[in-house]
Amino acid sequence: MNRPFLVASDLDRTLIYSNRALALDVPDRLAPRLLSVEVHDGKALSFMTEQAAELLVQLVQEAVFVPATTRTRAQYERVNLPGPTPGWVPSYAICANGGQLLVGGVPDKDWQAEVKSRLEAGSSPLAEVVEHLALAADPEWTHKRRVADGLFAYLVVERAQLPAGWLAELTGWCAERGWSVSLQGRKVYAVPTPLSKSSALAEVERRVGAATVLSAGDSLLDADLLLAAEQGWRPGHGELADSGWTGPGVTALTQVGVAAGEEIVRQFLSTVRSAASASASAGAGTGVGTGSGVEAETRA
Repeated sequence: MNRPFLVASDLDRTLIYSNRALALDVPDRLAPRLLSVEVHDGKALSFMTEQAAELLVQLVQEAVFVPATTRTRAQYERVNLPGPTPGWVPSYAICANGGQLLVGGVPDKDWQAEVKSRLEAGSSPLAEVVEHLALAADPEWTHKRRVADGLFAYLVVERAQLPAGWLAELTGWCAERGWSVSLQGRKVYAVPTPLSKSSALAEVERRVGAATVLSAGDSLLDADLLLAAEQGWRPGHGELADSGWTGPGVTALTQVGVAAGEEIVRQFLSTVRSAASASASAGAGTGVGTGSGVEAETRA
């Protein structure tokens, strides 16, 4: 029986890009056409290339596509990913770094209860970390302090002004309390270690059934997502690229910015189709038919 594909991708700076992160280092006349996929307060905030959007529409019809983001649910719901029909939403989506599992766009209460139990058992309370961040973050280089979905905290900072050693000190303090730290663009995230994209993806896989998992991501918070997949891709920019991180089955792309996002979707689709073609050839040789990933998802 053909195994469905689960394709899990981080969003910001992996699949979609802000103006600041586009990295269009080409003459204006050669720049790719862009599609806005996020609007907030009347302003377009995030983009894909039109080619990436077309490839994604094809991908979601051939695999179980799972957005996996650190965004809160409200921030995720501002994103309008291209799909096969108007108003399309993924069957599953992972928000708040694994703290929220949306099923058909609706938060799954069973998963919320599971996450609450894991956090109580494996990490210090959120309030303790929030208090420490308030004391450790100098207002001169800290623009905002935020709590996300009551699960983790982050700062918006002037990255160039962060004191030497400050991030390492915060990382060590958090690690002693079962929390991890990630610097992504201008945001410093403090996240409980039990809260992970890979744990939420494992729950999706449990519900879908045996699957071949593909993934992509650019930050330290995506490392577990990449390691949970048979094949993964990271762009040529971001926290993982800056540190030279890699892992089994992970391809380090050379492309950066929105071009990397397009290449990631292209690699996803190519891998899914190559496997389907090989399976179809094997089935033809034995007289056994195979089902598509979408059919497998429906059966599950």
